[in-house]
Amino acid sequence: MSNAKCDDSNLSPCCPEPTAVKRAKWMLGIVAFGLFAAGVTVWPAVPELKWGVRMIWGDAEPVGVLHTFVLQALAGLEHMSAEYPFMLYAHDWLAFAHIVLAILFAGAMRDPVRNVWIVQCGLIMCALVPVLALICIPVRGIPMTWFWLDFMFAPGAALPLVVALRDIRRAERMNSL
Repeated sequence: MSNAKCDDSNLSPCCPEPTAVKRAKWMLGIVAFGLFAAGVTVWPAVPELKWGVRMIWGDAEPVGVLHTFVLQALAGLEHMSAEYPFMLYAHDWLAFAHIVLAILFAGAMRDPVRNVWIVQCGLIMCALVPVLALICIPVRGIPMTWFWLDFMFAPGAALPLVVALRDIRRAERMNSL
């Protein structure tokens, strides 16, 4: 076996299939972008919620549990922003955590095979999303229909991570030949 550096430009038999590593990098990029977007969209939560309400329900009176809850959340954010702006510091940290995780996954793109542990950690985090939602939603008095909105982020991130893990494993097998 050669000690040559294995990357996408090296097509020697000792190196993994270039498309597997490249696809793993793309999948990690998708996750990094999603986390970054989730982070930076925390700050304009009030205008985003207002836009979402207009798009989904228009100016109609509250219809259903979810519509009522979103309007209540919007009113709460507006009140907190006006009366207790320091409470929104928790949103700042939420945004920061998403952005830091995006940096972590973007960094793993440099060498997905060596950084497989980040992909595995990401899959564990995806598995914990529904657990946290099932615990915290009732404790905070949030309607259970909200669970499905939180839950959809888990498979949304897990799918590209599973593809990346499969491709990383393929690259590891090719390297061991």
